[in-house]
Amino acid sequence: MSKQAFHEHIAALTAQIAGRPLDAGLDQWLNANHGPGSATYEQIKADCLAGVAEGWACEREGGGIRYGRVFKADDALRRFSVDVVDMRDIAGPHHAHPQGEIDLIMPLEGAAQFDGRSAGWCVYGPATAHRPTVTQGRALVLYLLPEGQIEFTKGAAK
Repeated sequence: MSKQAFHEHIAALTAQIAGRPLDAGLDQWLNANHGPGSATYEQIKADCLAGVAEGWACEREGGGIRYGRVFKADDALRRFSVDVVDMRDIAGPHHAHPQGEIDLIMPLEGAAQFDGRSAGWCVYGPATAHRPTVTQGRALVLYLLPEGQIEFTKGAAK
């Protein structure tokens, strides 16, 4: 698995979602068309696992979380950045999504959930915020951020 092949797989997906509002409709569409068991889901999960094993995904660690930005926002990715995070029974730092956030939840151990949701897609609309939390095991989470925008908040309620 190469990092370039992963870029191509994500570009094929972002081409389908570019210009759509980041809302419940997109959440439902992603889960219906690219959810667990689909070719897209299985390919992205395999890509992420390979990236972790090869060291180009989740290359940083802090606070018990492995993470990393795999790709900055670019035109081929329709201006989405791509991050992959490896979390086990932990809450990450509170942050806001100025333009929204699209997450792909890939449980690896136990009945892992991300923000109370199991395997699949989770879409947060513009101007939302959360403290990303994985419970009941370990999961990889892929983050697609429009223009790579994320704002970490200091002193936010836990």
